[in-house]
Parts: sequence; structure tokens; C-alpha cells
Amino acid sequence: MITAIVNVRTDGRRIPEIAEALADLAGVSEVYSVTGEVDLVALVRVRRHEELADVIAGGISRVEGITGTTTNIAFRAYSRHDLESAFDLGLD
Repeated sequence: MITAIVNVRTDGRRIPEIAEALADLAGVSEVYSVTGEVDLVALVRVRRHEELADVIAGGISRVEGITGTTTNIAFRAYSRHDLESAFDLGLD
């Protein structure tokens, strides 16, 4: 599974309806409203890299009210257990 994190800038007056439109797109698993430089974060999960273009350029970028996006592709997922192990220095 390929995961992309899409940071979305929007017309701030339309955040709820834009978030709902994004959540309805095939390939978008979750949408969060967030603080900071962007308004929404969408998680995209697809089976093949080629599908990213369909979801992001063909879907997300075409939602009315979106003023820009930045996409990060995840290389590796870490669970809470993995993070605890990574930061465990073995000191008790």
C-alpha cells in the first residue's frame, strides 16, 4: 500500500464542504482539518504509484475551493511500538 500525505490550502470559508468533498474521493482514506500553514491534510492510500496521479491531480486538485496542495509520499510506516523501540536507549 502506498500512502501519500497531501497538505491542502483552501478558501478558508469553505473548509467543511471541501473536506467532505475530499473524503468522498476514491483513494482518500482520511481528511483532517488542521492548524498551521495549511487548512486540511488528506491521507491517500493506493496500491500503485500510477494511481496517485488519478487521486491527487485528477481528483483532489480539481475540488473547487482548493488553492494549492503539497504532497509527501511516505516511505515507511512506524507503529507506536516501533517508535517506542526506536527511542529506547536501554537505560532503566
